[in-house]
Amino acid sequence: MTRLTGTALRVTIFVGENDTWHHRPLHSEIVHRAHKAGLAGASVFRGVEGFGASSLIHTTRLLSLSEDLPVAVVIVDTEERVRAFLPQLDELVAEGLVILDDCEVIRYVGRGKNA
Repeated sequence: MTRLTGTALRVTIFVGENDTWHHRPLHSEIVHRAHKAGLAGASVFRGVEGFGASSLIHTTRLLSLSEDLPVAVVIVDTEERVRAFLPQLDELVAEGLVILDDCEVIRYVGRGKNA
């Protein structure tokens, strides 16, 4: 199990839920690659409304646009490990936004194997 406390780096990737990589959801590909790379964790959050560089608003309130809602993938680990993972994001993310933030990990504890 990865141990993580103190100073860390958070990478957040904003893409559309319909974005794909080789016929697989892009957000799923990012999470699986992060897992394979041994990063501490990754989570996917589905937005209810948003817009990006195209300036087209995607929302759950308009039926015609509700099919491609914004998705954020958040990954936290040490700066060294996150920066080593960035080339994979360069390969995967053709359209979207990738941001880095310094953060501090206060608590990182997993469930026991019997939980």
